Amino acid sequence: MKYMLLIHQGTTPTPRDPEAWAQLPEEEQQAVFAAYQELNQTPGVIPGVQMGDPDTATTVRVENGSTLTTDGPFVDTKEALGGYLFFEADDLDAAIELAAKIPQARLGGAIEIRPVVEY
Repeated sequence: MKYMLLIHQGTTPTPRDPEAWAQLPEEEQQAVFAAYQELNQTPGVIPGVQMGDPDTATTVRVENGSTLTTDGPFVDTKEALGGYLFFEADDLDAAIELAAKIPQARLGGAIEIRPVVEY
C-alpha cells in the first residue's frame, strides 16, 4: 500500500526562521537533521520536497468561469502544509510508525496520512 504523509508545519521552528530555530538547543537541531536523513533512507520512502512558507503561496479558485487568485494559503497558517513524502508499506500501522518519527509531529505540528489511490 502507498501512503502520502503530509507534514503540517504548525508553529514548529525551522532553519528558515533563524530566530525561532535558535530557540531549540543545538542537540535538538541536530536531532531534526538526523531524523530527516534517517527518514529519507528508510526503505519504501520516496522523499518529497520542502515547500516555501505559507506567505509565499497563491491560492487559485474558478468561479463562474473567472479565475480568482488570492495571496497566501487557503487554510490558517498554523495548518499550512510544509512538505510531504510518499511511503510504500505493508499497512497503515507502518505508516503511523514512520509519521511518528517526523520531527514536526513532536515539535507542535502534525502529520496527515492518506492512502494513495491507484487505478
